[in-house]
Parts: sequence; structure tokens; C-alpha cells
Amino acid sequence: MEYKERRRGPRYPFIASAELIEQRADVRIASRVSELSMGGCYLDMMNPFPTGTLVLVKISAGEDFFQAKAKVVYSQMNMGAGVGFQEFDQASRIVLERWMDQAKKEAAKQKV
Repeated sequence: MEYKERRRGPRYPFIASAELIEQRADVRIASRVSELSMGGCYLDMMNPFPTGTLVLVKISAGEDFFQAKAKVVYSQMNMGAGVGFQEFDQASRIVLERWMDQAKKEAAKQKV
């Protein structure tokens, strides 16, 4: 099956710890963010939730914390999952925008 590109914005390398929570069954998976965008992120994990699973994603980096309702957009066993953010509050938006700003600056430095 071919994965079709559906990203709405630029994605940047970003390392942070994350937790995915499937709320109906209260199943939690600890993972690590490897890429981030305003619309979602990629999470490294061995046993990701199946595509279509609705989750709560919590990401922390340093003192900052981000939380969003999200949906698993694609899932790769033994690798990870791409999640699309569906809903987050203003406090999380501010944190996400700050992280994206930092990631964009880091990416620009790498190109020089």
C-alpha cells in the first residue's frame, strides 16, 4: 500500500518524550517524538496503535508540555506511528508554536 502525502505544513526533526493514551481502554504507550509539525508528529515506538485509533498525545520537552486529542494517521509495526492533531487548547498551541520556531531555526542552521 502506498502512503499518500497529506501533510498541511512543514515538518521538522524534534526530539521529545511522549505518551499516547487510548482512552476507551486506558492503554498507555510511552514513546519518543522524532518529527513535529503544527498538524501532527511522528512517534518512534515498537508497537503502535492501529491506523484510525483516537488517542490523547502528551509531549514534554524541558519545562514545556503539550497535549492534544489526535488520530493515528499511519502505523508501522516495529517503527512508529504518524499522528494528526485534532484538538488542543491555547496553552498547548503556544508551546507548539515555540517548539516549531526552535525547530525551524535548528533546521536552518543545519543547511548552512
